[in-house]
Formats: sequence, C-alpha cells, structure tokens
Amino acid sequence: MAAYAQIESVTLRFGEKVVLQNCTLEIKERAITCLIGLSGAGKSTILRLLNGLRMPDAGRVTVRGRDLRDLSYRDLIELRQKIGFSFQFAALFDSLTIGDNVAMPLREHTRMSKREIDEIVVQTLDSVGLSGARDRMPSQLSGGMLKRAGFARAIVTNPECVLYDEPTTGLDPIITHVLTDTIKRLRKQLNSTAVVVSHDLGSIYAMADYVAMLFEGAIIAYGTVDELKRSPNPIVQQFLQGSEVGPIPL
Repeated sequence: MAAYAQIESVTLRFGEKVVLQNCTLEIKERAITCLIGLSGAGKSTILRLLNGLRMPDAGRVTVRGRDLRDLSYRDLIELRQKIGFSFQFAALFDSLTIGDNVAMPLREHTRMSKREIDEIVVQTLDSVGLSGARDRMPSQLSGGMLKRAGFARAIVTNPECVLYDEPTTGLDPIITHVLTDTIKRLRKQLNSTAVVVSHDLGSIYAMADYVAMLFEGAIIAYGTVDELKRSPNPIVQQFLQGSEVGPIPL
C-alpha cells in the first residue's frame, strides 16, 4: 500500500519544550491509521503537521511526495482544502445553524451556487445520520450529534484525507460505537485516507488498519492491531493493558 503522507525524523519544539524528537511515521493511503499514546504526548500535533498548520524545526513532512515546507502559501491552502479536520470539541460556531456550519468550507473555498451548496449539505448531513438537524443550533444537539456535525463539516468538500482529533472522548459506549462505525463508513464512502487520534482502545481495535504509538516524542511501535497487541515492547504492553506496573512513569 502506497504512502499518502510521511513524517521523517521530525523534531518540533514549543518554546523550550520538545514535543516531537526524531519522529518518523508513514500514513498509508486509503487506510485508517490510529495514533495512541499518553495525554500530552504530541498526537494532535502530528495532525497539525500533516495539514501544514505546524512546520517541523527539523526533519520533513511530505504529502503525496511534496515537502510541505516547499509549498507556497496558496499551495498550502489548496492542500488543506483536500484534508478535512474534525476537531476534538467539534469547534462549531454557536451562532450558526448546523447547516450553515457545514456549508462554511464550500462558501469560503468554492464558487458553488447556494442551491448546489444546500444540496451537498443535505447529502453530507444525511451521510452522518443528521438528516433532520440542518436548521438546529449547536446548543440543541447532544455531544454525539455535535461530533457527527463536526465530521460533516470535515468531509463536505469530499477530501482525500480526514484527520480526527479524539472523536469519541467523553461519550458513552453506544455513541462511541456509532461514531466508530461512521468513521469507517466515511473512509469507504470517500475512498479516502483517515488519521485518528484516540485513547479509546476498543474503538481503535474496531476501526484501525494501522496503529502507531507515540511516546516521549517518537513513534515506538507501528503495525496492525494484532501486531501491536503482540509487541514485545513493555511500554506498549503497559499502555494497552492500562497497568500501573511497568516502565511508563506515573
């Protein structure tokens, strides 16, 4: 399977704090890659590297073989239009209806007519199970519905890759299952690539084609779910088992 994107020997600092150090990761095209690791490990930062919102201090990030540092500002904007981003807390505008939130990327980045945009918004909301929510406000939706509205906005431009930041955090098992199935279905429907940051191992086991574990700024394990479960790395095993005993400092 070909690579959609590659992070190669990347180091990234926020001030004096080293977030990523000699981090290398390959994102396979048309697959779901899940990123796991401790809170604050830098998983969300990897998502922002992949769509050019962050640039590495050292190393390089390539998407379809193009080094993001070599892209002009206009090229970066075009790249981001091809990569959907579903934020951890949906990040919807409270003053806009769900339909207007979802329509925003089309209104900002295309010359489609209002009728064309309305048709796509209706289809997109239907694809995430929110066919009746177009005229509702974000405050009128449950947590799970807000997440799906965030999914809809991320995919409304028919992107080639979708980045999901903690899509199931804080939700009950039933809604978590619904969202996991939705991510799988959308990846197939769009024939796209997906990268998911999550702490929910059950959800990861159900959706991931590949899993990468980030620890102390670097990817320490990568493979299929079964390969990760068989990893001889004691750090990986401690994390997967949720054990207090092991090399991870508590």
